[in-house]
Amino acid sequence: MPIPVGSHFVIPDAELEWKFSASGGPGGQHANRSNTRAELTWNVVESTVVSDTQRRRLIDTFGMEIRVVADEHRSQTRNREAAQRRIGERVADALVVKQRRRSTRPSPGSKRRRVEAKRRVSDKKRLRSKPRYDD
Repeated sequence: MPIPVGSHFVIPDAELEWKFSASGGPGGQHANRSNTRAELTWNVVESTVVSDTQRRRLIDTFGMEIRVVADEHRSQTRNREAAQRRIGERVADALVVKQRRRSTRPSPGSKRRRVEAKRRVSDKKRLRSKPRYDD
């Protein structure tokens, strides 16, 4: 089943590689004999659905290939679904272009409020102290 990646594109089945193995942990004989752990790998370098810009961004974030492992469910089908959902979310998050922070100067009002707050705290602390003899 192809994996939708936000509104950007869809990863086709042909580009995905699945591996299944026994999932560790409790579960008795079922866990020891069933290959329910799902490992999904997508080779970003050889992908035909991403643009060069997207490919560069994905390689910078994840490396040459993206690997996701799901073993939290007892069934292979649910682990497959979890792995597909996870890889789609991670790729979509990596493709979001984050805005750069622009440095700004504090406004005159914010400077005044900061100084007044400091003065109020200073006065409060001064009133808490014991009076000196020369006062």
